[in-house]
Amino acid sequence: MRTAFSLIFLTCFISFSAISQPAGYYNTATGTGATLKTQLYAIISSGHSPISYDNLWNAFQTTDVKPNGKVWDMYSDIPDGTPPYEYTFISDQCGNYSTEGDCYNREHSWPSSWFGDASPMYTDLFQVIPTDGYVNGIRSNYILAQVATPSYTSMNGSKRGSCATPGYSGTVFEPIDAYKGDFARAYFYMVTRYQNLVVGWSSNATVGDILNGTTFPAFETWYLNMLAQWHVNDPVSAKEIARNNAVYGIQGNRNPYID
Repeated sequence: MRTAFSLIFLTCFISFSAISQPAGYYNTATGTGATLKTQLYAIISSGHSPISYDNLWNAFQTTDVKPNGKVWDMYSDIPDGTPPYEYTFISDQCGNYSTEGDCYNREHSWPSSWFGDASPMYTDLFQVIPTDGYVNGIRSNYILAQVATPSYTSMNGSKRGSCATPGYSGTVFEPIDAYKGDFARAYFYMVTRYQNLVVGWSSNATVGDILNGTTFPAFETWYLNMLAQWHVNDPVSAKEIARNNAVYGIQGNRNPYID
């Protein structure tokens, strides 16, 4: 189903990939466009068993662990380079922080204020990730998008500042290129897994700038186009495949935009 994006949002026919997904998991996903999105909503909602907020700490030890055993934090990691700092699971949890490198916490990549801190979104591992506490605070609930003029740049190059993407003029947060696809696919997951709720989210003042008030395509055109570009420029990685499998083992569903 790694072609789910193309089949849903581009509505063209490409044969499905069977890599890494459980046999038969997507057997009922037979359509394209809005039909396929609804079919996937049914598939990935079934079997989803939310975990508690406290259990996220333990889950991260399976879903977000680097080869060296440290926390895989996309706000501090430098792929193929040396990160400015790394975190040890549990012992480096936040806690208080005053600068980068102090501790890691639980980041809602799709900000929880956008869905009123409600469950099961609040603890959905496909969008909650471990990140540096300070950078998480800098990101706040700003939209993920391209930054024109940074007002803040983290040690790994993530940025906050004015939006460079036509269609929005507010403040945004931009992850580094190596992880933009990861965030795009998490966002596609959110509007698919929570298709029954996404229309209501569009009334939120911030998220309403990226959602168009429909179940399909759900995103405003400018934002869909940007996420599509992120998805293409940063293809699914071995990290994402392993994480998808790990999350499936914990909460019982998958991200079809990774499979």
